[in-house]
Amino acid sequence: MPAEDVELLYAICGTQRNIPARQDLVREGDEPGPIFAILSGWACCYKLLPEGTRQITSFLMPGDCCDLHASVLDRMEHSIATLTPARVALVDRKRIEELIETRPAIRRAFRWTQLVDEDTLRAWIVSMGRRDSARRVAHLVCELYVRALNIGLTDGDRFEMPLTQIVLADALGLTPVHVNRVIRKLRVSGVMSLSRGSLVIANAGKLALVAGFDDNYLHRRLRRTSRANSESNASYRSR
Repeated sequence: MPAEDVELLYAICGTQRNIPARQDLVREGDEPGPIFAILSGWACCYKLLPEGTRQITSFLMPGDCCDLHASVLDRMEHSIATLTPARVALVDRKRIEELIETRPAIRRAFRWTQLVDEDTLRAWIVSMGRRDSARRVAHLVCELYVRALNIGLTDGDRFEMPLTQIVLADALGLTPVHVNRVIRKLRVSGVMSLSRGSLVIANAGKLALVAGFDDNYLHRRLRRTSRANSESNASYRSR
């Protein structure tokens, strides 16, 4: 992306707020407001069912923004909430629409982002519909690890995943007890461990094999361009 376009994107993120954990940024039924860009921390999109249960439909990590096209709607059809303390940029929707209309590189970038988000949602649908609980947990962990790896949130095979078993259950369509049982099983098998929000992948290749994981649906959007990181990612996929 041209440096000028990068500067324009930085400029529209000037309005920033520190948001505590477990706070809604927007709720289902609200009128669409500003676009939220996550600068630090974790957030999620979710739906509440009439009986009060929650289904998380996506996780938002630093660098992610959401609902670029919600302005065509009269009301939001889902909610967005922080999972951890987060720093969030509130981007004026009209300004971003102007950039999309007038800056081709920015328009391509947002189109690409939207396509990757749609493919990620399809991968989640496949997990919910066809993967058993162990593969479902393993696949989500692989996805989050690859995303964290490529935005610099990992330390070797370890990364801070501040998601409780309740949150994981709400994303996977399982109960917290079932998620706990699966995590114990994966720990005993020697592929990963999760404690106090820190995930350690002991055997990335075996975990990917358990999950049937192929990060092709991320379309390399999140991959680093340096040779060292390219080799690291190639090694990860080949193990």
